[in-house]
Amino acid sequence: MVPEKSTSKKSGSRAATFESSFTRLEEVVRKLEEGRLTLDEASGLFEEGMKLAKTCNELLSSAELKITRLKSNFAEQMNLVPGDEEDSEDEANG
Repeated sequence: MVPEKSTSKKSGSRAATFESSFTRLEEVVRKLEEGRLTLDEASGLFEEGMKLAKTCNELLSSAELKITRLKSNFAEQMNLVPGDEEDSEDEANG
């Protein structure tokens, strides 16, 4: 039971990292759009926003790569398992 908690916690923390980064990015954008900031505040928020955008992009790219690999592995496995069509062809030829 302990490994399940650790596994779900690991995947949950990764999702929380994306969610929290994206939420903070939205807050930064709202503050910048309001325009009631000094130049120093605005440039600091802009820098933070760029870092958050990079983090979100990296997490999304990582998830996309993982999904692509899973789909590829699944497709390979499906080609290794003989299907009904192959069985029917063998019976028709034999």
